[in-house]
Amino acid sequence: MDEKYLDLLAKKYDSEEEVATEIIHLESILDLPKGTEHFVSDLHGEYQAFQHVLRNGSGNVKMKIADVFKGELSEAEINEFATLIYYPEEKIKLVKSTFTSKEELREWYEKTIARMLRLISRSSSKYTRSKIRKALPQQFVYIVEELLYKKDEVEDKKEYYEKILERTIAFGQADKLIIGLAYTTQRLVVDHLHVVGDIYDRGPDPHKIMDTLINYHSLDIQWGNHDVLWIGAYAGSKVCLANIIRICARYNNLDIIEDAYGINLRPLLNLAEKHYGDNPPFRPKRTDDDQLSEQEQLQITKIHQAIAIIQFKLESPIIKRRPCLHMEDRLLLERVDYGKNEVTIHGKTYPIENGCFATVDADDPSALLDEEQQVIDKLLFSVQHSEKLTRHMNFLMKKGSLYLKYNGNLLIHGCIPLEEDGSMKEMDIEGKVYAGRELLDVFERYVRDSFARPEETDDFATDMIWYLWTGENSSLFGKREMTTFERYFIRDKATHKERKNPYYSLREDENMCRRMLEEFELDPEQGRIINGHTPVKEIDGEDPIKAEGKMIVIDGGFSKAYQSTTGIAGYTLLYNSYGMQLVAHQHFNSKEDVLTKETDVLSVKRLVNEELVRKKVRETNNGEKLKQDIESLHRLREHRYMT
Repeated sequence: MDEKYLDLLAKKYDSEEEVATEIIHLESILDLPKGTEHFVSDLHGEYQAFQHVLRNGSGNVKMKIADVFKGELSEAEINEFATLIYYPEEKIKLVKSTFTSKEELREWYEKTIARMLRLISRSSSKYTRSKIRKALPQQFVYIVEELLYKKDEVEDKKEYYEKILERTIAFGQADKLIIGLAYTTQRLVVDHLHVVGDIYDRGPDPHKIMDTLINYHSLDIQWGNHDVLWIGAYAGSKVCLANIIRICARYNNLDIIEDAYGINLRPLLNLAEKHYGDNPPFRPKRTDDDQLSEQEQLQITKIHQAIAIIQFKLESPIIKRRPCLHMEDRLLLERVDYGKNEVTIHGKTYPIENGCFATVDADDPSALLDEEQQVIDKLLFSVQHSEKLTRHMNFLMKKGSLYLKYNGNLLIHGCIPLEEDGSMKEMDIEGKVYAGRELLDVFERYVRDSFARPEETDDFATDMIWYLWTGENSSLFGKREMTTFERYFIRDKATHKERKNPYYSLREDENMCRRMLEEFELDPEQGRIINGHTPVKEIDGEDPIKAEGKMIVIDGGFSKAYQSTTGIAGYTLLYNSYGMQLVAHQHFNSKEDVLTKETDVLSVKRLVNEELVRKKVRETNNGEKLKQDIESLHRLREHRYMT
């Protein structure tokens, strides 16, 4: 081991006793049960639904309550207590409004605090005291630790404990204490959160989700195709930027661009007002909550057309300068006969409906008008100078990756590109052929290279981010081609179909999943692939547990746009020391609905596997790090104190 490293370590542990104590501490942690992992995916900007799943730990909170208070609390009381844990501020106000005397309120405080301490004691049983202390409400650490570790059989301190509680209530601190204990419970029931892709697009509040994740105690992110699209826009890809604005217009979420991230859309609106009118395929998708005036709808429709045409124009030069991407079939603006108003795709000609090509030069279809160039340049400047977006994108890069090997499982949002025969699909990139894990690694390298040089807008790395969004061999897209143009302008729905990579049929096969795990150097017997990206159509009988449990698909189904076709609001996954549980969710109406009706949105829990022997920390990623730390400390002890 490097002498300089040992010297640095010695500064932290400057005596043999300190080194020995730390070794004892770390070796003891290895034999604790592993913490609970919580897997969510495809959040798509649905902040309220995500918040609820995060607060209830996909049912883990209520399960703990039922376990601790079995035989003591009725189902109604369990629901009421669980709702208090989920939304403490709001629930306290509702409960307090029902009391007619201070004595009733005092009794409720005493009972509730006692219950919460019992719940925290059970929820924290697998953690060290130092870890529990970090989770406690900091302003009440002394009070909570005294009450949490009190011994009821010790008569000498009985009045001491009673006085702590009595004074806390008397000084008006009970509400704050209960709120702090509720959030401590939420934190303790889930040790680590995995977000398996797609925080952005479709829903209205991805920025709020990002703020929540930034403040979460322990998590990682596997980038989804929509996340990489936003990363690409920030990294300098103008075509990625055009895509995110087009999607926001399509789903009536331009507020994300303007209000959340402070990006000025006025130049784009001026361009749209000048060249475009009403056009049915470009009207924003509406929900029951939308309250758009006719004028607002028309403005969004015009913006939608303007940015879509800019997007199609920006795609062409990338396709032409990167022949290795083999995307010539997507040069559709050049395949339009603007006189006959028709387009030829894959050798077949189709009439164009609802065309909006006022800014397209038939002799040079990909050429941007000067005003279009100015608009996209101004938008890119605003994106790269948005303080909030900068913070969010930096966090996505810090905590994110294309895939993750964690505790023996492979976490991936999209797919591992395959051929029909199950072999890893190859791609030639800059003269070198990649496939399988190597292909995903090189994709991630390009994302990071581009992000590190945002001033470069036309380099290969930046173009590759766009390819990850739309290319045939992309592990995030996973389809032959993206038919955005066809969906806008061609009636024949056969042209809209996007043929999936063979991965999506082959992942049903257990042996194929074993081979993919081996490709990523994971144990094919113990490991599983945790997959997001594709909604599970339970309404059609599709099973999220595939390949004899080797493949688990957990598209969260948070996006309301999907729920009519899936039949549910998706799945999340829990993995504790006893095994895995898949949790199905129903549609989330509102926080107010949960508070007043004390109902949850959880459906059934399906057992994925059950550990015959309880899994310990030593068998986890964190355990491997601890073993390395222990080895270093042993070397330090031998080097400094045993010679």
